[in-house]
Amino acid sequence: MPRGTGKIVKRIPPPDAKYNSITVAKFINRLMLRGQKATAEHIVYNALQLTAQQVNSNPEEALERAVKNTAPLLMVKSRRVGGATYQVPMEVGEDRGRTLAMRWLIASARARSGKSMEEKLASELVDAVHGRGAAIKKRDDLHKMAEANKAFAHYRW
Repeated sequence: MPRGTGKIVKRIPPPDAKYNSITVAKFINRLMLRGQKATAEHIVYNALQLTAQQVNSNPEEALERAVKNTAPLLMVKSRRVGGATYQVPMEVGEDRGRTLAMRWLIASARARSGKSMEEKLASELVDAVHGRGAAIKKRDDLHKMAEANKAFAHYRW
């Protein structure tokens, strides 16, 4: 972080080659392992094609809907007050919500058993579009925890 009045500029990756979308580019970068971007692109593009066929929309729209459905609105943060630690519910910003949604979608696709990564990612995206699946369950669990700790909302900073 800069000292004084300096401002941190948020870096936005260039849009991807096929759909000219920043969301798809971020998704590819998040999926990429060990710098193998071409492999990640191949997996994401094929998974988006499979997803689009199953939900009857264009691939970019399907990804947007899946990320939007998975993004959390509330989350809990630990806050230490007088020797006790409270889970304080806080609202999630749009960027943070989209980042968490992408991370959860990819993690739950990797955790699925069998099949290729393309098929696992496609089925996770289809589930997210329809409002089910492991990533949606994770969002719902986070919302439940925030709701349960609503009494500590006054500790928000």
